Amino acid sequence: MNTPQDFGKTRDGQAVERVTISGGGLTANILNWGAVVQDLRLDGHPHALVLGFDTFEHYLDYSPYFGATPGRSSNRIADGRFTIDGTEYQIDRNENGITNLHGGSDGTGVSLWEFEEIGDDRVTLKIVDRDGRGGFPGNCTIRAHFQLKPRGVFSVVYETTTDKPTIANICNHSYFNLGNGTDTLEHQIMIAAEHYLPTDERQIPTGELAPVSGTPFDFRKPQPMKREYPNGRQALFDHNFCLSSERMEKRPVISVRAPSSGVTMDVLTTEPGVQFYTAFKLDETPEGLSGFPYGPFAGFCLETQVWPDAVNHKGFPNAILRPGETLRQETDYVFRKSETKKAPA
Repeated sequence: MNTPQDFGKTRDGQAVERVTISGGGLTANILNWGAVVQDLRLDGHPHALVLGFDTFEHYLDYSPYFGATPGRSSNRIADGRFTIDGTEYQIDRNENGITNLHGGSDGTGVSLWEFEEIGDDRVTLKIVDRDGRGGFPGNCTIRAHFQLKPRGVFSVVYETTTDKPTIANICNHSYFNLGNGTDTLEHQIMIAAEHYLPTDERQIPTGELAPVSGTPFDFRKPQPMKREYPNGRQALFDHNFCLSSERMEKRPVISVRAPSSGVTMDVLTTEPGVQFYTAFKLDETPEGLSGFPYGPFAGFCLETQVWPDAVNHKGFPNAILRPGETLRQETDYVFRKSETKKAPA
């Protein structure tokens, strides 16, 4: 029988537990704190595929949402303010006192969830995000379903319901590193997006849908994550790429390969956007899962979700959830390993 194991305690003394699941050539560790993907491994590859810690205290002190499930609204909301059906809401402005980021300082990504169902290759966690928490309206019930399927598929499904109209946008915030090194700039990435969202100084979308063509944001064909502008300045990515104008049937949208290891990750999702973040803001941490501290570019995020600040932009995908509806957000991360090519002698 697969049972949770002790992993630590929160600052107020609540028990943090970890469940290990395996299947399809993968092994994953999931925490009940933040519904965090604490570790993810692929058979035949010596390193962790995600950034994380073996010590829970490091999550409290150093984790910028490593592997977490932030909500009830992931990404940013301008000025922590939005209007639904004529009612204006002011929510927690936890980022520099200006914007709401990932649901606020007490969001789901830093809260205890309940293990609802545990199997050998799957686990479901549940949290009830109470009416008024962080300023959000409605009691939101969120379930996170993690499953390891045949042929290297890590399936992540979020289901959300509410008893009042509210904002809902859940995502997985894993930082991936598929290679053998301490940064991911050599990784090759393809993103099937014709447009991205430029942002202002607060990292809030300006409302413009900018074409990727002719810019460092053009990843329609595989390109290294290390990109430069014409002036030679390094391109720093923490932007939404527009995969579609609304939620769709799950389809392939992203592929990443690490030449040093031969590990490839394909991403299939229902979501209209993906926040591609190359972790350039990451401060050096204590030693992580692969035996080295994490610094800038140590990983990358592919947060499949509704476009950021969508509730405040006409024409952006819908971010409002109403009673009687179930928001279902599905993403598959598919891993495989091929032989690496040796450099000529």
